[in-house]
Amino acid sequence: MRKARQGGLERLESYLVKLIQEKGSDLDQPFGINLLLHVLKGLSYLFLMVVSIRYFLYRTGLLRRYPLGTQVISIGNVTAGGTGKTPVTEIFARTLAAEGRKVAILSRGYRRKEAPWWQRLFTQVIEKPLVVSDGRRVLLDSATGGDEPYMLASNLPGVAVVVDRNRVKAGRYAVNRLGCDTLILDDGFQYQKLKHSIEVVLVDSTNPFGNGNLLPRGILREPVRNLKRADIIFLTKCRGDVSAVKEEIRRYNTTAEIVECNHTPKVMKDVWSREEFPLDWLRDKTVCTLSGIASPKGFENSLRHLGAKVVWCERYADHHRYDASEVLYALNRTADMGADALVTTEKDAVRFPRLETAPVKCLYLRIAIEILVGGESFTQLINRICFRKST
Repeated sequence: MRKARQGGLERLESYLVKLIQEKGSDLDQPFGINLLLHVLKGLSYLFLMVVSIRYFLYRTGLLRRYPLGTQVISIGNVTAGGTGKTPVTEIFARTLAAEGRKVAILSRGYRRKEAPWWQRLFTQVIEKPLVVSDGRRVLLDSATGGDEPYMLASNLPGVAVVVDRNRVKAGRYAVNRLGCDTLILDDGFQYQKLKHSIEVVLVDSTNPFGNGNLLPRGILREPVRNLKRADIIFLTKCRGDVSAVKEEIRRYNTTAEIVECNHTPKVMKDVWSREEFPLDWLRDKTVCTLSGIASPKGFENSLRHLGAKVVWCERYADHHRYDASEVLYALNRTADMGADALVTTEKDAVRFPRLETAPVKCLYLRIAIEILVGGESFTQLINRICFRKST
């Protein structure tokens, strides 16, 4: 019963996400959907009012921003989901750690397992943050710490990962208990309680601002004009001419450096053994996919670009927590279709339950950020964080 209810909620969530991403006229929809869209549009105006009041309170000092006496690099966006924050967070953390900084990533731990809200209400102040990694070893799994924090902790030895809804508390813990001198605030553009030193904002070049509406009618978390707060803008998923998107960005921010980058496949890995397969392995292979991410089409198309024939795609809602029966169903379906492998994303792989045997290979695609244009701007920013002069 619980699983059926969860599945129903995820289907509703997926439908609503698809609906708010529509860019056509509301008049093109059936009456019932048109009515729902008008309700969502009204709610988006209410959301705008709440967002505007909140920023006014922080801007005037009626709500306090807390400084922590160290560098705080905020990495975020103005839209909900799908811009590729995790690989950008990773390249910042990896580069800064290589330059000698003691780095901690502060995350909310979206959709991790938590106590009920009424218990958190009385314990969140006194409980210490969750340490997914102390910089030496990974201490928590993805269910407890969250998908992205666990993935970052696994890929970034030497970097601490601390999870708490209250990122001020998490930052203090990282500085005072873990000895960190540089904090990366994951998904931090809207988190104003912690004072930011540098504002990094991501914009998806393939879908920069959705249909232009705020949540819940569109995908905007705040008005596009708030891009003016950005110090540097990472334009992600750049696979062609992005001049029109850059021109639109310049309407709101004329001074921020713009770095063009792409999410580039690096290697294939077995979900459980972590055995590596070169990307060439995919050429002329027949594969099926299993994913629960915000933008599955991009992942599926990347496999096609690598030469694979994708014959079946199973999609779940973003951050779906898999059980063994769902993974086994996908593996068996892959085997029945005579495909060479079931391929998933790295974010999904951390949510897979452990299986002793599988009827077919189960691989995940490891993605990393490749800077195409503006590498010197990124280097200058790293130098600025490390208090070094550019050469």
